Amino acid sequence: MDFFPTRRNFLRGGMVLGAAAFATPGAFADQLLRTPPQTEGPFYPDKLPLDTDNDLIIVNNSLTPAVGEITHLTGRILDTSGQPIKNAIIEIWQCDAKAVYIHTADSGHKQSQQDKNFQGFGRFATSSKGEYYFRTIKPVAYPGRPAPHIHFKIKKGGRDLLTSQFFVEGHPGNARDGVVRGLRDPIDRELTMAVFTPVKESKVGELAASFDIVVGRTPDEDRMEGRRTSNR
Repeated sequence: MDFFPTRRNFLRGGMVLGAAAFATPGAFADQLLRTPPQTEGPFYPDKLPLDTDNDLIIVNNSLTPAVGEITHLTGRILDTSGQPIKNAIIEIWQCDAKAVYIHTADSGHKQSQQDKNFQGFGRFATSSKGEYYFRTIKPVAYPGRPAPHIHFKIKKGGRDLLTSQFFVEGHPGNARDGVVRGLRDPIDRELTMAVFTPVKESKVGELAASFDIVVGRTPDEDRMEGRRTSNR
């Protein structure tokens, strides 16, 4: 896995930072741009499904997979100095291939339309390298939201670190989507885009997408800062 996507290697002054600058952990501290926070939206599950693992294609022990383009979603959760954040919880949620969320305000009146084989929500605890993995579907457009997107929330130590969403790079709906257009800075828009590419060895048309997430201070950093302050 690449350490960090090239388009994200921006200095705050607008310069591009080469991959070699990340060879030494902690070098150029606070140089990585944070992933922009965005609205949680109205459809964070109001009742979590019984199955909340990182495979959204299969619900519990069902043999029938969800409808949609199967996507292997990977990435890392990093702090602004480029250090991986381990044991962070990442949650994702998205509508199914028929544009239905697992929220009673949405699925309640679309039950005949809903894909009951799509989990709609998943969780994963990051590894020691800050890595996460989900098997899900490529997001689709939703009524009123022409840009296909996946919502996500990062948590650690009982605290929410970031709530945001990411989009399909190059999708024509991005230009008409109110949330995407709300990101006035073109760099912020770039920081919320993910590239979906075919998995060459797949015989069923699977896709791969990688999306790295940069958050601000973690609870561990806050505790360390508190200790330093108290010892002064």
